[in-house]
Amino acid sequence: MDKQTSKWRWVIFASVLFTYLIMSSQRTAPGLITDQLMNDFSLTASTIGLVASIQFLIYTSLQIPMGILVDRYGPNVFLISGAALTGIGVIIYSVSTHEYVLFFARVLTGIGDATIWVSMVLILSQWFRKKEFARLIGVAGMTGSLGFLLATVPFSTLIVLFGWRGAFLSAGALLCLCGIFLYFVLIKKSNQPLIEKNEIQREKTTVLLRRIFSNRQAWALFFCHFGIVGGYIGFIGSWAVPYTMDVYGITRLEASQLIMISLIGALIGAPLIGWVSSSLEAIKRPYLFFYMMLFFCWSTFLLWKGHPPLYLLTTLFFLIGFCFGANSLTFAAVRQTFPIRESGIVTGFANTGGFLSAVLLPAIFGYILDYFQSTTGSISQGYSYGFIIPVVFSILGLLGVISIKEKGHAEITKQNKKEVEF
Repeated sequence: MDKQTSKWRWVIFASVLFTYLIMSSQRTAPGLITDQLMNDFSLTASTIGLVASIQFLIYTSLQIPMGILVDRYGPNVFLISGAALTGIGVIIYSVSTHEYVLFFARVLTGIGDATIWVSMVLILSQWFRKKEFARLIGVAGMTGSLGFLLATVPFSTLIVLFGWRGAFLSAGALLCLCGIFLYFVLIKKSNQPLIEKNEIQREKTTVLLRRIFSNRQAWALFFCHFGIVGGYIGFIGSWAVPYTMDVYGITRLEASQLIMISLIGALIGAPLIGWVSSSLEAIKRPYLFFYMMLFFCWSTFLLWKGHPPLYLLTTLFFLIGFCFGANSLTFAAVRQTFPIRESGIVTGFANTGGFLSAVLLPAIFGYILDYFQSTTGSISQGYSYGFIIPVVFSILGLLGVISIKEKGHAEITKQNKKEVEF
């Protein structure tokens, strides 16, 4: 089967994206039942925070190992097993009777979740041409945002109807079914191996890691992702609601609506920015433009000392979400500038940068708030200084974008021929 001309590739694309939609929803869905878990299991806020963060910590730590494994053995086995493992983790979460079981369930979910993005990027690289890839990776990024959206009102409705245990049990069962369906789509129907056996001599892992860690382009992509992901997931996902409630005195519902505006921006931005990049046949120029826009958005919070007018705040939240859609260009650059046999590890390396910042930013932001609240008693002042963090992160990301070396048309054509031979 000629992968890049087969119509079956669109069935694969839809199947993988649907699985990613459900898996990404389970990253934030437990946040909907925080109060219920505290009551049912008599948990403290710190314990709940640990249970919530462990998935992201495991996800981040496994990105580079997962990239190496996917490059060596192919993405099929890891995507299929990852979907099933995530489903099993969510099912165990739904039937938990003790906090240690909750913790174990989120560990399983984190391991399974760590497989999805790296595997999906490599599958799209194998089945689609470079020009198609730039557009489709934007759609994939939009799907992740749709997953976060799914974990708001729709999943809340499911919790009301069936209780939190029934809702999570249903999601876990669906993910297990996705794993079975992916086996049929990727292996049985496509006549592809579950585990790829490559005849060529592979580099030793230590040699490969040393070469990637010393590669300027890989570090540029690491910092591109570091600067753009942390601000959106780290701030919008963790501190935006308490920030708007504390500084503007609005209700939780009104604060959630502002978050929804940012989410809508991400839904629009991801496919649109991917389309712009594909149409221009360029990655660096549009990436630099949207990164500059993101930097000015975060800087605006500093200019207004953490308290811009509400109408401006709404615009800023939308633009931050919109610019977050440019993060897919990181992986378009991986596809363009690295051979396909190394795209897994470079994707994992770049993705590590993004989720490392998503772990660091909420923690540093919280430390700054605690410091100012304990020394001055002013949480508003804490927020005004806290915005230095996303500004610094976006500067690092800008330096990463500026450092990207983009291939010309002749170089891309030459690489395409090599990949066909490979």
